[in-house]
Amino acid sequence: MGFLITSLIFIVAGVIGALLARICCNRGPSGNLFHLTLVITTTVCCWMMWAIVYLAQMNPLIVPILSEG
Repeated sequence: MGFLITSLIFIVAGVIGALLARICCNRGPSGNLFHLTLVITTTVCCWMMWAIVYLAQMNPLIVPILSEG
């Protein structure tokens, strides 16, 4: 899968997580804001980790050396 498709999957997962947090943990405006902030932060951090690993594989810093023999 490409970069954009997987990024869209992360966005959809974040929206679903935010809706589930809103439905399952409804504890007033302050609690809802806290849960929404946690879900968004988690989604962005997971996406950034995936994106860094994905993009690092496109141009590796260390070139593998093949041994002969």
